[in-house]
Amino acid sequence: MKLSIVIPAHNEAESLPQTISSLHAQLQVNNIEHEILVINDHSTDKSQQIIANLQQTIKNLVCFENEAAPGYGMAVRYGLEKFSGDCVAIMMADQSDDPEDLVRFFRKMEGEQLDCVFGSRFMKGGQVDNYPKVKLMLNRFANYLVKWVFRLSYNDCTNAFKLYKRETIEGIKPLLSPHFNLTLEMPLKAIVRGYSYTVLPNKWTNRRHGKSNLRIKEMGSRYFFIFLYCLIEKYFSKGDYRKE
Repeated sequence: MKLSIVIPAHNEAESLPQTISSLHAQLQVNNIEHEILVINDHSTDKSQQIIANLQQTIKNLVCFENEAAPGYGMAVRYGLEKFSGDCVAIMMADQSDDPEDLVRFFRKMEGEQLDCVFGSRFMKGGQVDNYPKVKLMLNRFANYLVKWVFRLSYNDCTNAFKLYKRETIEGIKPLLSPHFNLTLEMPLKAIVRGYSYTVLPNKWTNRRHGKSNLRIKEMGSRYFFIFLYCLIEKYFSKGDYRKE
C-alpha cells in the first residue's frame, strides 16, 4: 500500500527542511512506499527554493503551487486532487506532527483495513507541547461541543493529523472549507457517511519557527458553518451520502 502525505505550506521556509527530511527518513527506515506532496500556498519567502533543493536528494518529493485562492483548506484540497497513493495523510509543515506517529497510523490502517485513522492529542498516550493557553481552551470547548452534539467518543476532531483511504477521500467530496475548518469537515463527513475509523494518540509540538496562520477571530463562524452543515447532513439527509 502506497502512502501519500499532503503538506500545505505558506511561508514555512525555516521549517520545511527538517519537516520533510525527518518524515522521509522515518518512512524509508520503515520500508513504507510513499510520496510527499508539498502544496506551496502563495508563499512569499524562499519556500519554493528550499523545496527545489530538497528534491535533489528526495526523489519522491513533489511540489505543487496552489492555483486556487490562498488558504489552508484550499491548499489541502488541491493536494487531495493530486496524490497517487492508496491512502493519504495530512501533516503540517511546521514540525508539529511526529513522523513516528504517521508510521503507527499507517500500520494500523494497513493491518485492519480501516477507512480512516484519526489522531487525538487528548487521550491516554497523547501529548501536547507548548500549546497556547487561549487556543487550548477554545479547542477543548469546540471539541467537547462536537463530541456531545454528534454523539461521538472522539474528542479531537479539529486535529489536522489524520490518515484516509483514497476511497474515503472520494466519498467525502465535495469538500467546501477554504480554511482551517477543513480539519473539522473531513472527519465529520467521514463519520456521518459511515466510513470505518479508529482513534490513536498522537503528539503535537508548537511550531519552532514563524507564526501560526490560524486567526481565531476569523475562524469561529467558519467552523460553525461546517458544524451546522455536517449536523444537517447527519439528521436530514436520510443517509443519501452514506458509504455503500
